Amino acid sequence: MALGVSIQNATSAEVANQLEAHLLSDLRQFSEQGENTQIILELRDETQTLIGGLVGSTSYGWLLIKILWIAQPFRKFGHGRALVSRACSQAKEIGCHSVWLDTSDTGACAFYRGLGFVQFGLLENAEGQTPNQHSQFFLKRLKRVA
Repeated sequence: MALGVSIQNATSAEVANQLEAHLLSDLRQFSEQGENTQIILELRDETQTLIGGLVGSTSYGWLLIKILWIAQPFRKFGHGRALVSRACSQAKEIGCHSVWLDTSDTGACAFYRGLGFVQFGLLENAEGQTPNQHSQFFLKRLKRVA
């Protein structure tokens, strides 16, 4: 490591945005990126309390759903489906052809499979690794973002 260089814990989410901007700038030199856009949707009740939302990003023609969360009392009313649909529509408008995500929740897997997603990858902890029997499922939906 060069003299005067140090590694520190970041104190601001802005650092992540700066790092992503630098990385995308470097990648554009070697490969067409398409539209790199964040998609952030919020779900609020009649009192304007945040009860859910979706965070995603686009790259290489794909929408990555990073976060989909609905408060427990508001689940099973179609809000998750509506958020995914809206995010996919926005992604399609900027040129995305497909969508992917990862989750460790088997209930979420069933939800996404009901939306036409298929599993393309799996990470599993081996016996004795913590958390025991943890799995991370990777799912995608091709050729129809919306």
